[in-house]
Amino acid sequence: MKRIAVLCGGRSAEREVSLKTGAAVAAALQNRGYEALTVDAVSDLAGQLSRLRPDAAFVALHGRWGEDGTVQGLLEMLGIPYTGSGVLASALAMDKGLSKVVLRAAGIPTPDFQRLDPSTVDCTVELELPLVVKPNREGSTVGVTVVRRAEELAGALVTVFGHGPDALAEVFVAGREVTVGFLDGAPLPVVEIVPEGGFYDYVAKYTPGRTRYLCPAPLGAEMTARVTEVAEAANGALGCRGSSRVDLIVDDEGTPWVLEVNTIPGMTPTSLLPKAAAAAGIGFDELVERILLGARLQA
Repeated sequence: MKRIAVLCGGRSAEREVSLKTGAAVAAALQNRGYEALTVDAVSDLAGQLSRLRPDAAFVALHGRWGEDGTVQGLLEMLGIPYTGSGVLASALAMDKGLSKVVLRAAGIPTPDFQRLDPSTVDCTVELELPLVVKPNREGSTVGVTVVRRAEELAGALVTVFGHGPDALAEVFVAGREVTVGFLDGAPLPVVEIVPEGGFYDYVAKYTPGRTRYLCPAPLGAEMTARVTEVAEAANGALGCRGSSRVDLIVDDEGTPWVLEVNTIPGMTPTSLLPKAAAAAGIGFDELVERILLGARLQA
């Protein structure tokens, strides 16, 4: 396995983040001696891959048309081994509503939710405030609004439906925001996220200095074990493989609530998976290579 296609860019709302991830991954692989070539998946991906004929694909795409099983299905059809989760796990994790149905069926705590559609603008959202309104199939908190007062709901719905007709309202859970990354199926140290403004939005995620990251998270041994246990259960329930990340909120009573599962964690300078790996003594280049070595066909 020598020639690697690093798939990045694409057409989702997370295109710019994906380009940064792709550039960082390609540089790391080149440092490890691979012929790593970035491939912008914005158009004719099948043609580009057919001409390039890579030994494997490192999927560095975020959001729709990359993290949702579509690219994974294409790679399966082309017979190109790829990193990360397979088609089904990718599609399930990307669909927040469906993933929460699976999590609930497995007995894993996740906040109450309601699927929304554009007609909801003229209807009543059944959940009590405060709540979070978010696109059902986006990442990086794109289009997300925390609604604390009834008069804010209409604007939140306008915002969320600007990203497509598939949306979700979720009960807001106050508490400590944490995340558990996985590498080769094993959990990495827990990271606590402390955003400057109190809400971990797109700006807080990708602007250096706007968020503090505590790793290992100062939760205490018992709570760390509980958070890790719940994250492992969520990761397994959706069938995730390779590298992934589970985002949770630990409420004031000590219950870890799973918010979502990410099958292609970011690999930018402010990303969470590299921070967790570093706390486990795994440098960035080694992390990238270990993710690559797990590449396979898996449908």
